[in-house]
This record gives sequence, structure tokens and C-alpha cells, in this order.
Amino acid sequence: MLPDKEFIIRLNGFDLGQLLDGLEARATAWRHTAEYMETGEAPEGFMIEECTDAEEARKIAGHYERILGTILQQQAEQHDR
Repeated sequence: MLPDKEFIIRLNGFDLGQLLDGLEARATAWRHTAEYMETGEAPEGFMIEECTDAEEARKIAGHYERILGTILQQQAEQHDR
């Protein structure tokens, strides 16, 4: 399998904040979905994501968290430039 192509994307600070907020919201939605699939309980107003089971929901949440971590690391590295 060929490695994924990497991209360089430039955003101003406000847009980066919006991107991070959106990714965190998606990660949270998937974490809540996993919790719901395990316990049957979810926070009020929460919409369950479509997936087969809690494990799949956790994997998707983890993917969003990995993306967030990568972006936050790059942001920190560039902070003082």
C-alpha cells in the first residue's frame, strides 16, 4: 500500500481555531456514540452517529483525535515563528 500524500495547508489563526473546534465536535460525537452503544445512555440533545458498534465508534473518534493531535503539534511548532 502506498503512503498517503501529505498536504501543507495555510490558515489564519481564527480559521485554524474553527477547524479545531469542528474536529473536536466530531470526536466528541463519536465518543458519545461509543458510550451510548455500551450503556444505552447519552447526553441530552446528543445525536447518535451511524455505525455498527461501540468499537467502530471508538476507532472513528480516535481518528479525529489523531488529526487534532497532529494539527495541534504543528501549531505549537510554528507558534514562535
